[in-house]
Amino acid sequence: MNRPTSETAAIALLRALVQQDSTNPPGVTKGVAGVALDWLRTAGFAPEVVSAHHNKPNIVVTLDNGPGPHLVFNAHLDTISPGEPSAWTRPIHDLTEGGGRLYGLGTGNMKAAAAAMMLATLNLSARRDDWTGRLSLTLVADECVFGPDGAAFLLSQRPDLLGDMLICGEGPGYMHLAIAEKGLMWVKLTATGPAGKGMLSTAGSTATTRLAVAITALDEINRHAVPCPLAVLDHTDNTAGLRPSVNVGRIGGGTFISQAASSAWAEIDIRLPPGLSIKDMSVLLDSICQPDYLTWEIIKAWDANWSAPDCNVASAILHAAREVGRDGIRMVTRLPASDASRWRKCGISSVCFGPQAELASGVDDHVYRQDFLDCIQIYENAALEILGIS
Repeated sequence: MNRPTSETAAIALLRALVQQDSTNPPGVTKGVAGVALDWLRTAGFAPEVVSAHHNKPNIVVTLDNGPGPHLVFNAHLDTISPGEPSAWTRPIHDLTEGGGRLYGLGTGNMKAAAAAMMLATLNLSARRDDWTGRLSLTLVADECVFGPDGAAFLLSQRPDLLGDMLICGEGPGYMHLAIAEKGLMWVKLTATGPAGKGMLSTAGSTATTRLAVAITALDEINRHAVPCPLAVLDHTDNTAGLRPSVNVGRIGGGTFISQAASSAWAEIDIRLPPGLSIKDMSVLLDSICQPDYLTWEIIKAWDANWSAPDCNVASAILHAAREVGRDGIRMVTRLPASDASRWRKCGISSVCFGPQAELASGVDDHVYRQDFLDCIQIYENAALEILGIS
């Protein structure tokens, strides 16, 4: 079948999305959501808006096409920070092409996936004779900081959008398929010590040095891998999926350079691979913080999560990818969190697959043009396998 959408129209849609700044924080997605809403309405859909905040709309399009399973597409419209603007070699908020790549903030994370899902939904709406069931497209806000106003709010208001299975466009990079993702622990570590003149300090006596010793002990965690309970996952090029990671994101303490700080603190990001739980990491933190001058507390946390490797939605993506000549897709662990975890938490089989070129995004964010175009067809073909009339 000829696609209802040309490559030129696909690129034009992505360009329109990228041209809207939706950096999070602050996470204002009203502009990019307006572009998406205008496109969807012009395409003949009747999109709904479900929002906790007027600057952070969540968009829903549902195609009801008789009895059958309910498949949900999910993408977010906010982006991470561009990083240092002077480091960009391309315009930040415009789509430019070069070397087979499409550049612009949010192309990889994840406006290209959002556009591909919108286009796949349009294609599927023109093929209603080929499938039966329900298809929902969800375009959400507030994902990049895993905030309360995006998918979390949407599902609290519309639990029917859990569906039966989810394809999240949040790619793990390299056009691989993520059926698992790391858990997260944000913790605050606090050390105390005697206040006084810094010139009287002795080894290990101050809050800051005590904190440094604890941080050094935590850093050792970065050296160790954990046996993965999902043997099917391929970590050949992604050994970080097998080990916990510890990063000290913020640190502070003291009032003046010559004074011994009475307290010092660090806020630490810990990522937990499948096989290492919050409970396991808590035991380790307790052992590091045995001295009474060290304490720790959880800011935010959830365990690693995954779906069965042989679930229908994973199989459908792999089959659909092969249909467009993508035979090298591997099942991997996604390192950052995604909204797919919200569906998995409710027992819904969920995978992450999209055109994000690499794990990292930010400076010179990009996707490969062909990956973007292939994802349109892969999403469409996967939906037809799941919802198709046998």
